This record gives sequence, structure tokens and C-alpha cells, in this order.
Amino acid sequence: MTRRTLKLDLPSEEETAQLGRTLARLAIKGDVILLRGQIGAGKSALARAFIRARLGAEVEVPSPTFTLVQTYDAGPVEIWHADLYRLGDPQEAVELGLLDAFETAICLVEWPDLLADLIPQDALDIRLEVARDSHVATLTFNDTWHEKLDTLHVGA
Repeated sequence: MTRRTLKLDLPSEEETAQLGRTLARLAIKGDVILLRGQIGAGKSALARAFIRARLGAEVEVPSPTFTLVQTYDAGPVEIWHADLYRLGDPQEAVELGLLDAFETAICLVEWPDLLADLIPQDALDIRLEVARDSHVATLTFNDTWHEKLDTLHVGA
């Protein structure tokens, strides 16, 4: 399976939000989006913009840092927003129902490293990094996301 990489310069928080909104238009049931990066890199901001794009700009989108998972009814598909920072073992993610959600929902997963071998092969992997005057998003994906991302022009 061929993995591809796309780098996007996100010079403002609005550009990060636009990436989230664009991905929200592209994502379908069974899509898993991994959000990596240091604290403050924009993972939650991207997820919040994604969720609001699907549900409406006024919806409250709390961080799942303490609840571990927040779920949202987005019509025909549920959205799961997970933060695995506080988990100590991959089995805990299984107990949360995350593996089942990978098949039945759209999943946004912050701090996904804990999942290791449980990460779906067709997941979209986004690494957010803080550069000097902006943020950089590095998207890594396979053929499942390649066609969808051909239409992506955020920050490019």
C-alpha cells in the first residue's frame, strides 16, 4: 500500500480551522483521522472546526481530555472525538469502543500513538507542528484518502 505525504502551511488559526472544515466535507462513515502534535499545535482546534462544520457553527465542542471520548450525532453517521493522552494501554481504547467506532463512525483521534498496531491502515494521519510564524500540517495517507485530498487547496 502506497503512503503519500502532503505538507500544508497554516499561517493562522483560521487556516487550521479551514483544514478542519474541508476535511469535514470529505469524511465519510469509517474514516479515521489521527491528530498528532505537541500540546498547543492545533489538534483540538482542527477537531472543533471539523465537528462544527458537520453540526453547525454554534455547537459546543468540549475537549475530550478528561472524558476521553465525546460523541456527536451527525445525522446518518456519528462523530467520535477521542483524546488518548491519559490512556496507558491499548486495551483501554478497545474498552472505550473505539475499534468498533472505526467501522461505524467518523473518528478524530488525538494522541493516537498508544493505539500502535490497532490504527487502521487507511487512516489519515495529520501531524501538526508549530513553525516560527505559523503551523505546518503534514498529512500522510494511502489510496483511500488520495482521491479525496486531490481537491484540497487549504494553505497550499
